[in-house]
Amino acid sequence: MKKIKLKEIFEIKKGKKVEPVDESFPNKVRYIQIEDLRDDRSVKYCFHDDNYVYANSESIIIAWDGANAGTVSYGLEGAIGSTLAVLEAKTKDIYIPFVGKFLQSKFQYLRDTCTGATIPHISRKALENLLIPMPSFEEQVFISKILDKAQSLVETRKAQIESLDQLTQSVFLEMFGDIRINSKKFKQVKLNEVITKITTGKSLAGKGISEYKVLKTSAVSYKFFKQNEVKYLPQDYVPPVSHIVNKGDVLVSRMNTSELVGAAAYVFNEIKNVALPDRIWKLHYSRKINPIFLWYFINQSYFRDKVTDIATGTSGSMKNISQKKYLNLSILLPDISLQNKFAEFVYKIQIEKDKMDKGLIELNNIFNSLMQRTFNGKLFPE
Repeated sequence: MKKIKLKEIFEIKKGKKVEPVDESFPNKVRYIQIEDLRDDRSVKYCFHDDNYVYANSESIIIAWDGANAGTVSYGLEGAIGSTLAVLEAKTKDIYIPFVGKFLQSKFQYLRDTCTGATIPHISRKALENLLIPMPSFEEQVFISKILDKAQSLVETRKAQIESLDQLTQSVFLEMFGDIRINSKKFKQVKLNEVITKITTGKSLAGKGISEYKVLKTSAVSYKFFKQNEVKYLPQDYVPPVSHIVNKGDVLVSRMNTSELVGAAAYVFNEIKNVALPDRIWKLHYSRKINPIFLWYFINQSYFRDKVTDIATGTSGSMKNISQKKYLNLSILLPDISLQNKFAEFVYKIQIEKDKMDKGLIELNNIFNSLMQRTFNGKLFPE
């Protein structure tokens, strides 16, 4: 299979700063941002401007700057922001989904060749000189269809997991009503009435393999605990017992971006020799509240909005929560028997999710292997 440098078949156009507008504005066009490359469901808009850089259905879009640099998508149409770039084919004998999938398989290469000490930037030279396997157009289409089928299995499993999350949210609303207005008239208390103590840890950088690890901020940046998001502590450092993360802990991201600050996670499974960093709290709770109910309540958007309001930090920087202000926030306190009933349901759902998550990991491994073998010429040799 012949290989061609990307710069020989694609022109790279870097995006420009775009001013967004409301959906109701006339003469609007879609405004594509980095998050749209992963999730195409939240559409934003801008005015049409001839000075903007536009993507079309035959363009490949790549995140050029920032934490998501190297993320690739295709098939989107609209103006791209300054942190993105479009790749436009110079010839007609290229099947865009084929090259798009190839570039997605090269994410780690694109990350490893990034420039910039603090903010990653795609290396134009590394991208332009990337060798792309180029079989015939018909073979490109055939290979893409095979990979699409494999990808659909992954997406189906993700949708199944998401449906379980939606079911849990529906049960929460059914049992506890609209928490914004306390529609079921439950008792309302300050968090300091059910949280007895808050523990935080240390973020120490280690090298190599050591007995203890520390959580990364990303482990508690979303609704669910990611126990593999860890890094090693120094080999000679033994964290205090109070810093160790255990099954049953409720963790809160006390320092994060404005969108993620206050995110909470519950540790459903056993975990060994993992410690808290300084950016994550462990909430110690009283017998008045079920920890699973506590975790789920403080992750509701209504409560998270309250946390954002009390978080401090300049615009665009990391936000931080004061323990005093956090504990002064209000929470509903239904009868403990009702909390326990909800927790039992969530626990059963989690068992099913764990099974599906394992299956998803296996499917992702198979898909990634298929991608690598395909573009290395091992799956469809000449």
